[in-house]
Amino acid sequence: MDVYHYICFHQGFLGGGTMLQESSVDSSGSRFAPLVVLELASDTKEEAIAWLLSRIRDWQQNGGAELLVEQLGPGIGVEEKENPNMFLVGASMQRLLCGAEDLGLFKECTDGSMRAFTFASKHNFKDFKGDGDGFLSMAECQYVIKHELDTLRAKEETNVPGYSHAKLYPGKSIIRRLLSKGILIQMFPLHENEELKRLSFSWYKKVKVSLQPLDDIRHYYGEGQALYFGFLEYFTFALVPMALIGVPYYLFDWEDYDKYVVFAVFNLIWCTVILELWKRRSASLAYYWGTLCRKKAFEEPRPGFHGVLGHNPVTGRAEPIYPTSKRHLRVYLVSLPFVLLCLYLSLYIMMIYFQMEGWALSIYDENPTFWTHILLFIPSIIYAVVIEAMNLIYRYAAEFLTEWENHRLESSYQNHLVLKVLVFNFFNCFASLFYIAFVMQDMELLRQSLATLLITSQILNQFMEAFLPYWLQRRRNKKMIRKIQKRRLYEEKELPLVEQVRLEADMSTYLGTFDDYLELFLLFGYVSLFSCVFPLAAVLVVLNNITEVYSDAFKMCRVFKRPFADPAANIGVWQLAFEAMSVIAVVTNCALIGMSPQVRSYFPESETQLILCTVAAEHVLLGFKFILTFLIQDVPKHIQDKLARLEFESLEALKKKKMLEASQLSKTVQ
Repeated sequence: MDVYHYICFHQGFLGGGTMLQESSVDSSGSRFAPLVVLELASDTKEEAIAWLLSRIRDWQQNGGAELLVEQLGPGIGVEEKENPNMFLVGASMQRLLCGAEDLGLFKECTDGSMRAFTFASKHNFKDFKGDGDGFLSMAECQYVIKHELDTLRAKEETNVPGYSHAKLYPGKSIIRRLLSKGILIQMFPLHENEELKRLSFSWYKKVKVSLQPLDDIRHYYGEGQALYFGFLEYFTFALVPMALIGVPYYLFDWEDYDKYVVFAVFNLIWCTVILELWKRRSASLAYYWGTLCRKKAFEEPRPGFHGVLGHNPVTGRAEPIYPTSKRHLRVYLVSLPFVLLCLYLSLYIMMIYFQMEGWALSIYDENPTFWTHILLFIPSIIYAVVIEAMNLIYRYAAEFLTEWENHRLESSYQNHLVLKVLVFNFFNCFASLFYIAFVMQDMELLRQSLATLLITSQILNQFMEAFLPYWLQRRRNKKMIRKIQKRRLYEEKELPLVEQVRLEADMSTYLGTFDDYLELFLLFGYVSLFSCVFPLAAVLVVLNNITEVYSDAFKMCRVFKRPFADPAANIGVWQLAFEAMSVIAVVTNCALIGMSPQVRSYFPESETQLILCTVAAEHVLLGFKFILTFLIQDVPKHIQDKLARLEFESLEALKKKKMLEASQLSKTVQ
C-alpha cells in the first residue's frame, strides 16, 4: 500500500484530529498548540533533560526562552522500543508577537506599506484582530520559536548536567552544543493538516496551466522556499521564447550549421536580460513578503565550529577562536590540491569517453546498421551516468573538506562549499562539450553529446530527487503503517497527535535548496552555452522544469519533514553563479560564431584577423551586457520610493526621540 495514500488521506495525516486542534498541556497547566518538536537521544540523562526543560520554560529576564514545552506520550503498540525523549514546544500568542518584534519581522500596515512589527503599535497592522490569533503564519511562529531556542544561552554552567565532556561557558548557545554532542538528535517544525491539504491541492494534485501559489508556499514554508519556486517558475517562462525559436530552427535549418549565428546572438541578449529582470522580480516578491528591508541578523558561530576558548571582540561573549591563518593553510594546501586532483581525474575520464566514441564510430563505419547507429549513443549515455556519479561522490568529499576547514560562520561555510561544488560540476559537465566544440570542432558530435548528456541527467535527477526518497520513505514507514492499521481496526479512526509526531520524526530531513539551484544552474549552462547548435535544448529544459515543479512540490509535501522558514530576500550566491555563467556564455557563443563557415568566409586568408575580430566582438558584447546591467534597475522604482520613504520616516522618528530625551533631561536638570 502507498505509505502516504494511507496516512495522508485515510487518516488525515499531519492532523489526525489536526495538528493544531489537538493541543498539549504544559506542566504549568497552560494549553498550547505544539509547533516544534525536540528529540533528545533515548539514553539522555534525567538531569540533563530537567535542566534543558527548565531553561526553555524559564522567564526571559532569568535567561530562559519563556516557551511552553511538554513531553510526548507513548505511541501505539509495544512491538518496538520508542524514544521517550520527544518534546513538543509552543508559545503563547503574546510571546510569539514579542518574538516577531525581536526578529524585526516586516508586516503590512493598514496604509499598505511594509513596516517592522512592534507590539506597541500592533493595531496599526493589517489583519491584526483581537489578540492577534492568525496574524502570524504558522511558518513565522515556528521560526520565532527556533530563534528563541537557538539564542538560549548558558549562564554559569560549566557543562551540560550529567555530561562532563559537553563543556559550556557563559554566552554559549545551548541548543548548538547539544546538537554537536549528539544529545539533541533533531529539532523540526510540525505540519498543519488542513493548510497542507489546501496547498497540495492548489500546487501539484491537479494538472493545470497556471502560476504556482507562491504566496501560499511562502505562508507555509517561508520565503526561501517560495523564492526558489518563484525562480523555477520564472526560469521556465523565460525559456519559452528560446523554445519557440528553437523548434522551427530545428525543423527547417538543422543540417545547415551556418545558420546558428543568429541563434547565438539571440542567446547572448537573452541570458543577460532574463537575469536582470529576475532581480526586479525577486525584489518585488521580497518587498511584499517583508524580507527586502529586514536587517540581517548577527551571525552566531556554526554548531560544528571549534577552537581555543576566547572572547568575541564584537559581543564580548566567550566563544571558540580559531586562527584564520590555519584555516587558509587547510584551504590552500589541502582543499585546493584536492579539487585540482578531482578535475584531473574528470579530465582523464573524459579522454576515456572520447576513446569509447572513436571505438563506436569505427564499428558504425565498418557496418552501418540500425544497431550500430544505436551504439553511437551508448558512450555518451555511459559518460552521462558516470558524470552524475562523480558529482555525487565529489559532493560528499566537498562537504567533508569544507567542514574540516572549520569555518566560523554558516555563510562562509556555504560560500566555500558552493564554490567547490560549482567549479567541479561545471568542469565535469561541460569540459567534454568545450573540447568537442573548440578542439575537435565537430558540431554534429557536439549536438549528439549535448542532447545525450542533457536528457540522461534530467532522467537521473528526477529519479534521485523524487522517486528514490519516496521509495526509501515507504520502506521506513512499513512498521508504522502496520501499527496504524491495527489501531484503526480495533480502536478509532483518527491518527492521534503522538503517532503523527513520531511519523514525521522518521521522515527524511530536507537539506535545503542547494541541490535544486545546482540543477537549474547546470541546465542554464546547457541552454546558454551551446543551445545554438542544439536548438531543442530549451524545449527539453522547459519540459524538465514543468515536471520539476510537480516533483519538488510532491517531495516537499509528502516525502520530507517540514523545514524551518528561511527569511531570504533573494537567491543569494546563486545569483552570482548564474551571472558568471552568462559571462562565460558570451565568450562561448562569440567563439562559436567565429568558427561558423559564414564568418570564416569573410576572412579566407587571415586566421589572425578572424581571431582579433572575434575577440573584439566578444568585448563589445560584454560591454553591452554590463550596460544592460546598469540600465535595468535591480529594484523597481515604486519599491525604491517606498523604501526611501520608510528610511526617511525612521530618521524622523529617531530625531523626535532624541529631542524628547533632550527635553526630558533639561527638565530634570532644572
